[in-house]
Amino acid sequence: MTAASALPLLVAVPLGLAGLTVIVRRHVVGVALLLATLVGTLVASALLVRHHAEVPALATGVGGYAPGVAIPFVSDTLTAVMLAVTSLATLATTAWLVLTGETRYRFFVPLVLLLMTGVYGALLTGDLFNLFVFVEVMLLPSYALIAVTGTWRRLGVGRLFVVVNLVTSAILLMGVGLVYGTAGTVNIAALAGQGSADGRSGLAVGIVLLALGIKAGVVPVHTWLPRSYPATSPGVMSLFAALHTKVALYAIYRIVSVIYDGQVPWVSVLVVVVVLTCLVGSLSTFGEQTFRHAMAYQMVAGVGHILIGVVVFTQVSLAGGLLYLVHHVITMGGLLLTGGAIEHTYGSQRFDRLAGLMRREPWAAAAVALGLLSLVGLPPTSGLWGKLGLVIGAADAPGWQAWALIGAVVAASILSIMALQRVWAEIFWGPPMERYRTDNAQTRLSEPVPLPDEVRIPLRLLLPGAALIALSVAIFIGIGVLDPVIDRAAAGLVDPAPYVEAVLR
Repeated sequence: MTAASALPLLVAVPLGLAGLTVIVRRHVVGVALLLATLVGTLVASALLVRHHAEVPALATGVGGYAPGVAIPFVSDTLTAVMLAVTSLATLATTAWLVLTGETRYRFFVPLVLLLMTGVYGALLTGDLFNLFVFVEVMLLPSYALIAVTGTWRRLGVGRLFVVVNLVTSAILLMGVGLVYGTAGTVNIAALAGQGSADGRSGLAVGIVLLALGIKAGVVPVHTWLPRSYPATSPGVMSLFAALHTKVALYAIYRIVSVIYDGQVPWVSVLVVVVVLTCLVGSLSTFGEQTFRHAMAYQMVAGVGHILIGVVVFTQVSLAGGLLYLVHHVITMGGLLLTGGAIEHTYGSQRFDRLAGLMRREPWAAAAVALGLLSLVGLPPTSGLWGKLGLVIGAADAPGWQAWALIGAVVAASILSIMALQRVWAEIFWGPPMERYRTDNAQTRLSEPVPLPDEVRIPLRLLLPGAALIALSVAIFIGIGVLDPVIDRAAAGLVDPAPYVEAVLR
């Protein structure tokens, strides 16, 4: 079996195991299979990264049909990096979910396996229609995950997530249909360059990008994200943060690279959208009263930062955007899991119910402090290199666009410093806590009781989030190891010819 022919296994294995774990309902077996799948994908993605240092792209067609007709599975350095970072964040989150007992919910393990099937398929597919299919495969178990981990109040808010994604999926499918109607194909490689050469095809693909932008959470269609994500449990929010928006951002990068050849006709509009997304996400953090709502708006700001790479579309800007994407998945996952450990132990994530945890929980305080520094872009964390890469890349934009994008990064960083300082102060400074809520599942229904001195966050609950934060610090120190890989991924976007050739030959 060649490396290319093995690509469909990354989708087939979790899909098959999802069905198996529905039949074999032993918790230990299900968790073991889920963890083995994630570890296996991590190993496979590492091998792919190494392989792509010599072979730029791999592709195989499922079903034995002719190139351009067969369902294509394609991998290049960018695909391998995305497989690795999403699997790593999911692995840490799964470990946290096992420790909190959430994996014992009915069908939780097969739902996560089905979610990963959709994610891996969306990252590997080279076809717009199958991108839609795999996005739906990713969303369907997500609806169920909200239901099985939520309270009645959470279910009410979760309806927003369902409705927005259903409507957006309809827009995405409509866009894919229009692409087929104007170009006669939905194969991404076969559409190479048509977005900028053919106005009708360019407009049709623009509808696809609109749907992906909504799913990513760009301003002004972003408010569903900070309202719905915190309605899930901390672990499920960490899953969604690492997967949903990042798959949409990956698809935007790929489509702009191949179909538009990096030249989007309405780039000035995109610059305005990106600037607003950076600023609105950072500024809105001020108004939130819970940790996870604040992090949700930081996710919106992160989406704006990541899109700077594709708006400017030079190798430097693309590398900066991709590095920031990797940093954001790792850092946000670490923060959400560490905040989830606090919420699980003290029964709340609200600022007015938490105080003085710095002395009581020094390890959690250290992890959150480093995570917040990473979001702002300060050393010793990966956020410094991410934002530095964005600023250098944004300088390649023409005229006013460069000033607007650089100003957005700087202003968003300043706003984030001020907003996240408040988050830190509310949770970790102030007088020691005297009362807490013991009911972690429905914190609004339990009454506060005196806080015993022996109540502490178990070390095992801190380890998954702390490990991701430690990885952010490791990236800061060892950026020389990651940087060549990111540069190769960016080069593959600037010159998509090997990707196109691998699919169509």
